[in-house]
Amino acid sequence: MEEEPVAPDTVARRSKRARAPVRSADFTRTDKVDVGLEEEKEESSDDFQEHRRKYKRNKATEDASTSAAVARKTDKSLIEAIKSDGKGIPDVVKRWVELYERNQKSATAELLTLLFEACGAKYHLHEEDLDETDVDDVVVSLVNMARKGEIEDYQSSKRDFKNFKDNLVYFWDNVVSECQNGPLFDQSLFDKCLDYIIALSCTPPRVYRQIASLMGLQLVSSFINVAKMLGAQRETTQRQLNVEQKKKVEGLQVESLSIRLSTTHDKITIMEEMMRKIFTGLFVHRYRDIDPDIRMSCIESLGVWVLSYPSLFLQDLYLKYLGWTLNDKSAGVRKASVMALQNLYEVDDNVPSLNLFTERFYKRMLELADDIDISVSVCAIGLVKQLLRHQLVPDEELGSLYDLLIDDPPEVRHAIGALVYDHLIAQKFNDSRPRSTGGDNNCSEIHINRMLQILKEFSADPVLSSYVIDDVWDYMGAIKDWKCIIHMLLEDSPSSELEEADATNLIRLLFASIKKAVGERIVPATDNRNPHLTKAQKEMFENNKRDITVATMKTYPQLLRKFLSDKDKVAALVEIIVHMNLELYSLKRQEQNFKATLQIMREAFFKHGDKDALRSCVKAFKFCATESQGELQDFGQNQVKEIEDEIMVKLKSALKDVANGGDEYSLLVNLKRLYEIQLSRKVPLESLYQDLVHILQSFRNIDEEVIAFLLLNMFLHVSWCLQSVVSIETVSETFVSSLLWKRNALLEQLEYFLQTPIKINVDGGSGNQLAYRVCAILADIWCLFKKTKFNSTKLEILGYRADESIIEKYWKMCEQLLDISDDADDENSNREYIEETNRAAVMFALAKLVATDSVPKEHLAPEIISHLETYGSSVTEIVKHLLTALKKKGDISSLLLEALKKAYQRYHLVVSSGNDKSLSSKSFQECKDLAARLSGSYVGAARNKYKSEIMNIVKEGINYAFLDAPRQLSFLDGVLLQFISKLPVPDVLDVMRGVERRTENVNMDEDPSGWRPYLTFLDNLREKYVRNEAVKDVKEGISARRRGRPRKNQNLPGKRLFDEQSSSGEDDSISGSDQDAAVEEKQDEDEEEAPLIHSLRASSKLRSLRVVSKEDKRDKTKTVDSGQATEDMATPKTSGASS
Repeated sequence: MEEEPVAPDTVARRSKRARAPVRSADFTRTDKVDVGLEEEKEESSDDFQEHRRKYKRNKATEDASTSAAVARKTDKSLIEAIKSDGKGIPDVVKRWVELYERNQKSATAELLTLLFEACGAKYHLHEEDLDETDVDDVVVSLVNMARKGEIEDYQSSKRDFKNFKDNLVYFWDNVVSECQNGPLFDQSLFDKCLDYIIALSCTPPRVYRQIASLMGLQLVSSFINVAKMLGAQRETTQRQLNVEQKKKVEGLQVESLSIRLSTTHDKITIMEEMMRKIFTGLFVHRYRDIDPDIRMSCIESLGVWVLSYPSLFLQDLYLKYLGWTLNDKSAGVRKASVMALQNLYEVDDNVPSLNLFTERFYKRMLELADDIDISVSVCAIGLVKQLLRHQLVPDEELGSLYDLLIDDPPEVRHAIGALVYDHLIAQKFNDSRPRSTGGDNNCSEIHINRMLQILKEFSADPVLSSYVIDDVWDYMGAIKDWKCIIHMLLEDSPSSELEEADATNLIRLLFASIKKAVGERIVPATDNRNPHLTKAQKEMFENNKRDITVATMKTYPQLLRKFLSDKDKVAALVEIIVHMNLELYSLKRQEQNFKATLQIMREAFFKHGDKDALRSCVKAFKFCATESQGELQDFGQNQVKEIEDEIMVKLKSALKDVANGGDEYSLLVNLKRLYEIQLSRKVPLESLYQDLVHILQSFRNIDEEVIAFLLLNMFLHVSWCLQSVVSIETVSETFVSSLLWKRNALLEQLEYFLQTPIKINVDGGSGNQLAYRVCAILADIWCLFKKTKFNSTKLEILGYRADESIIEKYWKMCEQLLDISDDADDENSNREYIEETNRAAVMFALAKLVATDSVPKEHLAPEIISHLETYGSSVTEIVKHLLTALKKKGDISSLLLEALKKAYQRYHLVVSSGNDKSLSSKSFQECKDLAARLSGSYVGAARNKYKSEIMNIVKEGINYAFLDAPRQLSFLDGVLLQFISKLPVPDVLDVMRGVERRTENVNMDEDPSGWRPYLTFLDNLREKYVRNEAVKDVKEGISARRRGRPRKNQNLPGKRLFDEQSSSGEDDSISGSDQDAAVEEKQDEDEEEAPLIHSLRASSKLRSLRVVSKEDKRDKTKTVDSGQATEDMATPKTSGASS
């Protein structure tokens, strides 16, 4: 296989439109039109359907209307037939063929004129000039017409011509079909047409190349149809001749068959020669045209040709173009190439001829599975499946593909899932391996075992296992065979018992499969919107619930009992019940199994103390107590009540043990159990609350995790009590007083940990859990009991607002937690409750306080905003949402300015320490980044809408900078300049003058380095003014020059013809390297960037104007001349097609 050409011009493009099928006319055209109907040609051209309605009236009206319609149809010119709805094209083509049989030159001139008109050029050839006219002269004239804008682009200029291309393709297909019994083989008509089509396809005007390529590619497709028909005739004739020759009788029949065979062969040869002519003259240049649509059309056509006429095109001479365009920079072209190859590999007979091609390009096909474009990636994975089906790719090359099982785009993941299922699970592509011959259950077990081998690679991470299961869900039927999975889990025989890792993965598989079957997501969604379910989907999910319940209800208790002690397995097993239809337990008389299931779950709840197991048990209890019916519901509710009572007993016992100096583990575990229950329902803690407070007050040295869960349970109890108070109209004073005491007791304990700072472990870990919990609980309490919420109500006594000193200490603790590095959090990402004890949780608590006005904005908002860019992406997103919420409430310019001051003050602290210059420069850069980020919200229309806010920030910022001049003057250049750039030029001038007035009587020579930021700031302001004026001058200069030239009539389609450089690509070299191709492709890209020229001109203008601003004595006319000279030198190379 040859190498790629040196410089295939590759540009973006989309998939190719399929050739329109040959359509039959809606009416029958007679061969000869009655001469008497010629007078009706002058009548108005009514719609044909109107004539159809008149047709029904009577026989005479019918005949007259039909004849009139036919007369008008036959009177249409070729281009008018194409511009119309296309229904009259077959009749128009027949009329033209009849004309060709009578007068070849006249018909040829008419067809060539159509060719030019299809390109949009009103250029007419006359039959008397046909022999003397040179193709090159005509093409030059056509190009000149395009340069003058004297052509019409049918494909984009008017809506009436939206079907123009389809009709044009349909027309040429009809021409070839009608000419196959004569004109097609006279080597005159079509040779001349091909010469013009090929010549036009190599011209600079893009519309010429597009239309000519469209016609040329279609002609090859039409030639193939004729050649295939002739090929069938040749085979039939050859068989007949063989039969006659076996008779060993020479006669007229043998001679006639021999002549017919030779004639048919000659016609096929002519067809193939014309195909080769178009291929070498048009395709090899246009497949790397700068227009991606042209390139895509070429590749799609080539794919059709190879598939439909393999005797000519299924060889490396043509296949290499499909391989080369796998590297095209346009996703549409790459996709067209991949789809063409996929269709080729689907035909088994093609594979032997593709061996060399596959060896050369299969690695690129594998790479495209991870293409940047999702549609290309999905198609490439389908192509790889075809390669695997024919065993053309070694298994060791597929490792990178399997990594896509956990890729982000779901389309790619599911495509890889289909490949994994076919290749590794069902093993459809490996005929050497034995296939199962047993029943469905045996087949399911084999497939599940193979799936377990895949899941072993992801055993360490349940989330990744869920991704893999989600990927193969749609293709693997065994994954929904819940009876088989449960049977495998309950199998006790030594020969078939699962290994520990396999049992864990199989339970994950069972749980994920059940969730998917009832419509729940098992992987994170790309958006947070709830999917809209149709009635059919809802019915399907309900049916799946019934199937799951029937399949598991009898064996579910056994399954729970077997894995009761395994905390890694029990959580998923317990939660299965929430996806079942509990009504079936009553209908199927399985009440005992239901009760046994709940009793085993209760055992699991008190056997385990980790979050996942406890949370799953609580979820299951709540579901069974609410969704079951009758006696079973009563049983479920009693179980929940008994569990609560048992927790109370265990907690009281554990509290006594701790008070007596005993172990704290029992207290911690039962506090976790109580916490999980309180998250979903209210638990009466009146008798226990005071004991919890006593433990906190009396035993300050107990474990921080125990303290955290004591505080959490107290907070949840207070929250439930508050909900009870506000949800009823009348409440007793005793209840309110009790709630007030509980709240104050909780606040007292929380504020104690603020007054007595908790030791923060900067390395992260669970040692900081108490600090995280204190921050979160305080924020929630302050929000729940916000003073303004209860003002002027009967519950006004419940209102609370923290003191400024408490808020300050609260911020200090939060700031310490925010300073813990992300790396420390990542190392402890597997700890329990990580989502509640991290940076994002702290910033969320802070933002909630500010957004709900639970604390004065002036205290926390500037601190929060000043750390916008400091603590990572998750924290940044929270601060951005806070800014959006604050902006909706009113002017936040003062908050933004204070935030900028806070960041600037941190920079000064670093500078004053004098330890490291790199740290000070980094801190100053953070100030600039913050200013850039905050000012970035004032773009577009927001500049005018929030102009007063911007001006306020600028004015107050200038006051702050000069408050301690020159020490704080760097605030001008580092921070305020970002906001000044959002102001109009007149306001910039006002700011500049105001700043200059502040230093009229100041001697800056006493401290030149201190005043340097001030001078830099002024220089930047002047540059801002000069830059705006420069752009204005450039625009005015352009408009002035346009006024000085005589205007031409604007023709927009014509003006667009030369906007980009095209590629004619006369040299078909295939010896260059991929690296050389990339270099030349980059050069072509640079030539395409027409806006770069304007940038160069503007840059030249700016440089000139800067010289004016620095040297006032220079004449400004020199600047204009300099800009004009630069403009004249910078001539864009986009005036034509490259050859």
